[in-house]
Amino acid sequence: MLWLGAVLFYLYGIFTVVIFASVILLLIPFSKSSTRYQVGVVWCKLALWVLSKLCGVRYKVEGLHNIPSDHQTPLIVLGKHQSAWEAIAYPALFPNELCFVFKRELLLLPFFGWALGSLGMIHINRGDREKAREAVAKLGKQCLREGKWISIFPEGTRTPRGSLKPCRRGGVRLAISTDTNILPIAQNSGLLWPRNTFVKKPGLITVSIGPVITVAGKTEDQLQEEVENWIEGEMRRLDPRAY
Repeated sequence: MLWLGAVLFYLYGIFTVVIFASVILLLIPFSKSSTRYQVGVVWCKLALWVLSKLCGVRYKVEGLHNIPSDHQTPLIVLGKHQSAWEAIAYPALFPNELCFVFKRELLLLPFFGWALGSLGMIHINRGDREKAREAVAKLGKQCLREGKWISIFPEGTRTPRGSLKPCRRGGVRLAISTDTNILPIAQNSGLLWPRNTFVKKPGLITVSIGPVITVAGKTEDQLQEEVENWIEGEMRRLDPRAY
């Protein structure tokens, strides 16, 4: 039954991505990227609902009170990355438009990548760290000026449960250079939807939104340590068997 649910969700994903991406592409001449982003948000919310029905993967969110009530306040969202789940969930969960930093290879995916490329996000070449750093710094400032929140997975890629992969500093550098506070996120999505797996296990994913971490008066090392300590400490609480 787990395989059947996974197959049906996969087929649902392909079918609906083509439809929603086509709508986004057709809207390009007549709309702003923020409008097209909202079309994507609808797809994300539907995908989470279908995932719960077909695969039994549900979620709950802790720490919603830590999201600033003024949604126009600039923020950089730094989250743990164990699964494809959070890339679907974040647009559905956060009240403000997110500008993701992602590998440029995603732009080559038919329909999905084409639509993604029209949303004004930040795509980087992970093989060239210097150019990637420049892109995050330049385009990140632009996205913040447009009122978007920047969403970065500081580990750079999906990681196995319990891993302590060193976090890259692009998010912290951007936060300091733009004087933008950080919202740290942890979720135990790898428990049910591990990276590079097809079958999803039924259960409950817990998303924990931490208190805003201010950048004022902190060095890059201090800020990086504070972010990593909160995220990894929270992961130990959410998934103690993995650590």
